[in-house]
Amino acid sequence: MHSFITSGSPLIFAFHGTGGDEHQFVTLVRDLWPGAGLVAPRGEVSEHGANRFFRRSGEGRYDMADLAVRTDRMVEFVRTHRTPGVPAYAFGYSNGANILASMSFAVPDLFDGIALLHPLIPFTPPEQAGLAGQRVLITAGRHDPICPRPLTDALAGYYRRQNADVTLHLHDGGHEIRAAEIDALRTAFKE
Repeated sequence: MHSFITSGSPLIFAFHGTGGDEHQFVTLVRDLWPGAGLVAPRGEVSEHGANRFFRRSGEGRYDMADLAVRTDRMVEFVRTHRTPGVPAYAFGYSNGANILASMSFAVPDLFDGIALLHPLIPFTPPEQAGLAGQRVLITAGRHDPICPRPLTDALAGYYRRQNADVTLHLHDGGHEIRAAEIDALRTAFKE
């Protein structure tokens, strides 16, 4: 886990993508939110040496039992690292976005806002009235071979049906993070 906290600033939780680690977004967080605290866990699952937050049997085929267990564990991890009275926001990329989305389905008020960069949710989440008013940014590439556009649209539609405050940002590329996404992320967590 990577962590630093500065008094009087928001706390940012950053969840890496497959093969990343707790250092993947340190510079990005410092650049986007100077003075903000950072908590960045490392996924506990190894897939052929690549860090992940939960198991899968292939692209888009999740071990749902493992996802449920690891979601609960990550929720508890976040709760132990929250500071009362300090706003907490979270973003995740790819596999990190997927575990973050799963946490939001289970405990919608865990964060003050979330950003899901290139999420892939290949299942229908349960209805969650607690998401009403929650700020959710979803970013994706229109030509992402890993996260197909119909699943991105379905996830945005899910959050909208729960009355979340959803922003969908698309770029013309694939699974890579582009500069315009970083700009959208920068403004997603403004008070």
